[in-house]
Amino acid sequence: MDDFGHRSGVALVLGASGGLGQATTRMLLERGSNVAMTYFRSANALEQLFSSAASCGRTAGSWQLDLADADRAAEVVTEVVAEFGAIHTLVYAAGPHVPMVHLSRVTPADFRRQLVDDATGFFNATHAALPHLRDSRGNIVAITTAATARFPVRDALSSTPKAAVEALIRAIAVEEGRFGIRANCVGPGMTTVGMAERLIDTGEIDSDALDITRANIPLRTFGDAEDIAEAVCFLASDRADFISGQKLDIDGGYGA
Repeated sequence: MDDFGHRSGVALVLGASGGLGQATTRMLLERGSNVAMTYFRSANALEQLFSSAASCGRTAGSWQLDLADADRAAEVVTEVVAEFGAIHTLVYAAGPHVPMVHLSRVTPADFRRQLVDDATGFFNATHAALPHLRDSRGNIVAITTAATARFPVRDALSSTPKAAVEALIRAIAVEEGRFGIRANCVGPGMTTVGMAERLIDTGEIDSDALDITRANIPLRTFGDAEDIAEAVCFLASDRADFISGQKLDIDGGYGA
């Protein structure tokens, strides 16, 4: 399937080094897009993606980026456009590890940090990219969470900043649609990668909690990274050219 081979420029994937970011970047490459990738600390995680780019006959580049740094975000966007000519898609796949704690135990400092790292980080990159997305009549896809539709206990520190990202996506869809820009969200439910994987690895979710979580999903299983990447690539493609301001939850029916 070649969804992006006809497009000039590049898909800029923010947070390409994470599990969901890697899967999305790989699928974009397989479907004909060149990619620009950002990472925060894990540059080594991109090595396989450069190999995937070579095997797909596509071009890839990488940039270190702390999204909380607005000046650096603008600098990276400028460098990406200088190297690739245009940005046709902006994918937000970044996000810090967030511990699962009851809201009553979240400190104001922790709450502020999550908002800055997630919601403000998304805004910093989007603010810098919007003029270029206007030029390309491009689109934005933000990976958020299914928890903004059905709240799981102890998830406020994660879902609240993601709700802000979703509100920004709707604002962009309404205000920037006249320039041809589309903006949508993909909301992962429980998956075997990403934050869910980290929670399992750190023991914040034990086997009993996993069984309960699985039982709350109508399909009685967890999703994987490719499920999320498929949704992102669909929304970024011309097959979704009349879809904007929407959120597609990939959650096995959890929010039904």
